[in-house]
Amino acid sequence: MSMPPVSQAPNPTPLYPWGVPPSPPEKSRVGLMTGIIGGVFLLIVALLATLVLVGKKIDSSYPRAESTLTAPGTLLDGHYKLAKDDSPTLGPSLEKSWRLSWDAKAVHGVVVAYHPSGGDRGELIVTGMYGRFRNTGEVRSRVLAGNGSRHTEVKVIVAPMDVTPSGSRIRVSCEEVTRSWADGKALSYPVCAWADGNTWARVAYMTVYTARSLDLESAARITLQIRSEMVKPIK
Repeated sequence: MSMPPVSQAPNPTPLYPWGVPPSPPEKSRVGLMTGIIGGVFLLIVALLATLVLVGKKIDSSYPRAESTLTAPGTLLDGHYKLAKDDSPTLGPSLEKSWRLSWDAKAVHGVVVAYHPSGGDRGELIVTGMYGRFRNTGEVRSRVLAGNGSRHTEVKVIVAPMDVTPSGSRIRVSCEEVTRSWADGKALSYPVCAWADGNTWARVAYMTVYTARSLDLESAARITLQIRSEMVKPIK
């Protein structure tokens, strides 16, 4: 008795010329994943190390914090007395405006007004900051450039110029502005600014000095005296 023939699939075509490829061993997969994770971890570590080095390099480009800007009870050998200290209220806004600056770090705002001790009318207004500053020339320019931009009633009539007194290691720039009021009154007065590694300040001479035609060179000398009385070393 003969066996029936075994049926075969017509024209079988192999999927691969050498047969079905074997699956990778389980250990090979584990090793592959371990290698990928390890590579990513090393990349993250390298990136963090680079960021730390860049941060240290940037930080080292700022001067050390050695001085602070104070608000003494009197200025200019007692000829002006402190009338108002707006640092707690206006200081934070000033700090916020400098928060994204690449030239300022760890800043604190100081906004104070002084009145003549002898009862004369007028004000001497000091707006400044203490912290760590670099590129002080650019800082000084920014301080004066923003003097009239935020207040439509203040206009610059003499552009800022370097009027550093001879022999001073601290550079001073001054400008002349005019301020108008709603009642039609107007006042022209000098504004000076200094900037060093730890402090900057803008001094507006809206005082009796204005009536005496205080020129920019004289205002610069007075500004340096104000700086000597307001800047104190950090103890």
